[in-house]
Amino acid sequence: MATITILGAGAMGSALCKPLVDSGWNVRLWGTWLDDHLIDAIEEQRPHPRTGAIVPAAVTTFRSDEIETALAGSDVIVMSVASVGVPRVTELALTNIAKAKALWLTSKGFCPNDEGVIQLLPDAIRSIAAKKGIEVPPIVAIAGPVKANECAEGMPTATIFACRDGALAEEFAARTSTPLYSIASSDDEVGVEVCAPMKNVYAIALGIADGLGEATGIPHHNLKAAAFAQAVKEMSLLGHSLGAKAETAFGLAGVGDLEVTGLSGRNKVYGVRLGKGENPQEALAEMERLEQTVEGVPAVGLALTLVEQSDVLTLEDMPLLRAVAGIIDPQELLDPLTAIQEAALPRRISNC
Repeated sequence: MATITILGAGAMGSALCKPLVDSGWNVRLWGTWLDDHLIDAIEEQRPHPRTGAIVPAAVTTFRSDEIETALAGSDVIVMSVASVGVPRVTELALTNIAKAKALWLTSKGFCPNDEGVIQLLPDAIRSIAAKKGIEVPPIVAIAGPVKANECAEGMPTATIFACRDGALAEEFAARTSTPLYSIASSDDEVGVEVCAPMKNVYAIALGIADGLGEATGIPHHNLKAAAFAQAVKEMSLLGHSLGAKAETAFGLAGVGDLEVTGLSGRNKVYGVRLGKGENPQEALAEMERLEQTVEGVPAVGLALTLVEQSDVLTLEDMPLLRAVAGIIDPQELLDPLTAIQEAALPRRISNC
């Protein structure tokens, strides 16, 4: 039985335990210095505070000061912490990561290097390792339309494993798939890694449309649909500019993940608050108080910088990204309806 250690006991890290146990892995779950209360619930076989599901009893848990024990002898390591924590956890685990056959990555985000260049998370991890003279094993990017609570309950779920080595992605997909946790494979690491954080950004826009409907009593489904289409277009453009396959955005990693996040994710909930008229900073502070991380917010600024650093794209190519940025920026505070409408609706110059 192969051993897999998940770094991060939050919603996605704990949820992944279910299909991994079901597919025959020996599963270890390490909690960060912020996860003690989550580990308490897991060890007491209480519902996980963030998913409402009970983590399988077969999972072995470890506290933040037990990372060496948790990682010792692991065949595969899974990075499943919030993107802001990836550099620190990478450094803590780096020696053991180098010994593993693969590093899986469910974290979603961008990471600036010391020079301010925006990197995708796999590249950031490789850069951290290279500075210490360490080579990391193949990285498998995991994304797609996965709500953690449904995955944790064993509900039907489709996801995607992407690796530069497409054969390795296929091998792990076959090794881990179950009748209810079904995995597609891809060699487009870049495309999957671009879609993962960008769908959080665009889910804010979709939530705004829903919030406008709640505030007015009149659905804004047409606006939401237009924003959805524009979001997919921009994900495809951004991915392609970085060397990804344009079509990746039209599959599980893009359309699929945006759909599920736009239905009920934390980024969508944040957008609903804005659509209903809440101040962006106040809404974010309240969600953080409730331990509801809105990863789309920091991703907005990093994505803007990524586009500005591009030799292929300009911000004019990304109107919906610019709209979300302007809505949440305390210096701009753009009107949500006007901003999303102008970014998402097709424009024609009248001949009259």
